[in-house]
Amino acid sequence: MSTVAAAPTNLDQSMRLAQAIREQVARAVVGQREVVDQVLVALFAAGHVLVEGLPGLGKTLLVRALARTFRGQSSRIQFTPDLMPSDITGHTMFDMTSGKFTTRQGPIFTNLLIADEINRAPAKTQAAMLEVMQERQVSLDGTAVTLPPPFMTLATQNPFDHEGTYPLPDAQLDRFLLKVLIGYPGQDEEVAMVTRVTRGEIGDQLLLDAVEPVATPQDILAIQHAVASFDVDQRVVDYAVRICRATRAWQGVSVGAGPRGSLALIRAARAAALLDGRNFVTPDDVKAMALPALRHRMSLAAELELDGQSHDMVLPAILETVEAPRL
Repeated sequence: MSTVAAAPTNLDQSMRLAQAIREQVARAVVGQREVVDQVLVALFAAGHVLVEGLPGLGKTLLVRALARTFRGQSSRIQFTPDLMPSDITGHTMFDMTSGKFTTRQGPIFTNLLIADEINRAPAKTQAAMLEVMQERQVSLDGTAVTLPPPFMTLATQNPFDHEGTYPLPDAQLDRFLLKVLIGYPGQDEEVAMVTRVTRGEIGDQLLLDAVEPVATPQDILAIQHAVASFDVDQRVVDYAVRICRATRAWQGVSVGAGPRGSLALIRAARAAALLDGRNFVTPDDVKAMALPALRHRMSLAAELELDGQSHDMVLPAILETVEAPRL
């Protein structure tokens, strides 16, 4: 299957569709507005997301609701230590009935993929998964098969319970456009969620009946093309680059964000601007995307970690030292 370029679309139409998708997702996902927006930013920027949070906070629900909004397909892979690359990508097998080899595509052939606890799979399986994310194609029996566009991976990992896990190397973490942290809902949000689930329903499943399709996969591709067409002021680009370079010189940061971090900042800022209903990028867009775009591209020195410092404590301090341009 070859990727077909999306038909040109009016920018205002792309903005309206983005808002409609956000509103529909909110019908299923109670609260977590910032998490929803960051996942939408990654989708509209044609990137992938690494979500870190405890189980049961709605990650799978978010993906399923998002897929429903544009009539897309979604699938889920539970990563385990015995998971093989072929379990993800698929394989060729001999059919005894027909006497021919047939190709069985794996669960990665979808629009939205949730890779649950990706750090529980061995390095070989992780590498195969991340290669597909980068190339957006799978080699089956020597034949390259393109994934159906749009394609986004939402990989999860537990911030605790690291026993028996295989941490992702920094080079592979860099493949994710954003790293999103999802926490417990607020008091009112949790009350609303519990009320909704327990009202005449059997079990504890959150239903997607309220989510209506408002777009198509071609519409998502059109939004991605609209985001990519944004002209970004050179001073905003310079601001994003200065932020990344500041992480490399910050005392207590052993490894700062590389050039891919600068690219991620601009890509995410453009999508954030469209989601906010604008066709131009401001320094505030870059600043708002700095934490999710850079927190996984930095390594803190041991002394900072021993002092209880985290990436989300260091990055705001760095941002305070980098002067934003006045447009």
